Amino acid sequence: MAKIYIDERELEVAEGTTILKAAESAGLQIPHLCYHKAFIPEGSCRMCLVEIEGLPKLELACSTQVRDGMKITTTSESVVEARKGVLECLLAEHPIDCPICDKAGECKLQDYYDEYGLFDSEFDENKEKRQKRIEIGKNLLHDQERCVLCRRCVRFLGEVTKTHELGVFQRGVRAEVSIYDGILVDNNYSGNLAEICPVGAITDKDFRFKARTWFLQSRESICPLCSRGCNIYVESHQGFSRFSLPKRVYRIRTRENQMINGFWICDKGRYDYAYLDQERLDEIRMRNSQGSVTWPEITSHIAGEIGRLYHMKRAAHIGLILQTWLTNEEFFLLDKIFRNDVNIDKISFLDPAEEASDDFLLTSERTPNKRGAKELGFDLQPADWKKFFEDVDLLFVFASPIQDGLDVGPLKEALEKIDTKILFATHNHEINSSFDIVLPMSLIAEKGGSLTNIVGSVQNFSPALDAPGECRPAWQFFIELAKKLAINFDFYNQFSSMDDVREMMKKENPFFREVH
Repeated sequence: MAKIYIDERELEVAEGTTILKAAESAGLQIPHLCYHKAFIPEGSCRMCLVEIEGLPKLELACSTQVRDGMKITTTSESVVEARKGVLECLLAEHPIDCPICDKAGECKLQDYYDEYGLFDSEFDENKEKRQKRIEIGKNLLHDQERCVLCRRCVRFLGEVTKTHELGVFQRGVRAEVSIYDGILVDNNYSGNLAEICPVGAITDKDFRFKARTWFLQSRESICPLCSRGCNIYVESHQGFSRFSLPKRVYRIRTRENQMINGFWICDKGRYDYAYLDQERLDEIRMRNSQGSVTWPEITSHIAGEIGRLYHMKRAAHIGLILQTWLTNEEFFLLDKIFRNDVNIDKISFLDPAEEASDDFLLTSERTPNKRGAKELGFDLQPADWKKFFEDVDLLFVFASPIQDGLDVGPLKEALEKIDTKILFATHNHEINSSFDIVLPMSLIAEKGGSLTNIVGSVQNFSPALDAPGECRPAWQFFIELAKKLAINFDFYNQFSSMDDVREMMKKENPFFREVH
């Protein structure tokens, strides 16, 4: 360990730590544009200059390693003047288009000028004219006038994806970031470029001019679109009092988790979020019902149907079709209620087919919790559907959501022969009309629980969005159903929240006690 002093504050940090990291560990912020935790320090922006006692000139905090006894000053007059000089050079060529820039509100150049600049411009020359709105990728536009040559984008494509689509061309005042020979950035992680750009030079077509960042509500969640379980922020806009907006969710961003996804997410997780808003099912539908039906009424009705077959010793005539979009806690309750209490053995899964994966984050499994279902004892092998539907009088189907391209013809044909069919769904779909009861369920972003990713990491999450209309989380329905069934009332009466279920699951299954 090395004992150092930053702004007269004594710190003990590991040998080899850079000054920037040492300062961050003490809660001291040193400005920087080019530095990113994922990359080797480059020192091209010169914003992180600090004064070190005994050295004749200012040094870079991002690449200079600490030494025992080092005394560092981050706010001296020479440091402040140096930062102003760097900002003046950057802003000399930077367009003053903050009011229309998508990065406004989270732009480091804006923030640093407000904190370290506020100088009067002495620039009388004409600014360099560069190209704007250059398409450099499938979802990316580049404004060369805004670029500060931090090279984060170039380093990402060189060090992370290793695809090298961007480079720095020309020299001096004419240096610019661009693509090679018109070859666009086209990889599974291109959307990260817009996120790591500190000044809005690279913007995302999906978000461009859609919303101002200060109107967005950002909440933590987990991406459910493959079994990696990447940590994300779901950013939504609740609309204004005078008018509603066409959608709730405007952007998905990376949330750092070094155990799961590091600093990045794939483009599928970033851009395929339309399912959160489009074609949502938000009301209970019951065939031949007179007027609306409430959740307590429908829960009592379903409990009566199950109880009737159970007491007639005909539980074998109840079938469940599941998907691994359910949480660990929901699978735990399903196991307790349907397998242990009611003794149902007709349980099968209807998950999306596996797709292509890559060598980084994206997995071939297109649902988030196959591993959790396996750890709770469910057999995920596809059923012999002809045999499965034999002698089924009461069928429960969980579809969250029904995947695109699913051939529902055979399922429709089988449903016609079943007396009572109940669908738990998140979206409107042509198959919904084939069911007697359709119940609106919350998506993962709209409920709490935990998921187990492909390598066995258990992650807890909380609601990032309010569920629309009458949507409810499946775990809440299961608890109320179990209490009404009264087969094991004392056990289920302990549960009043999802946290109660989680604690019982961890108590009974040691696998779920370690959470990342």
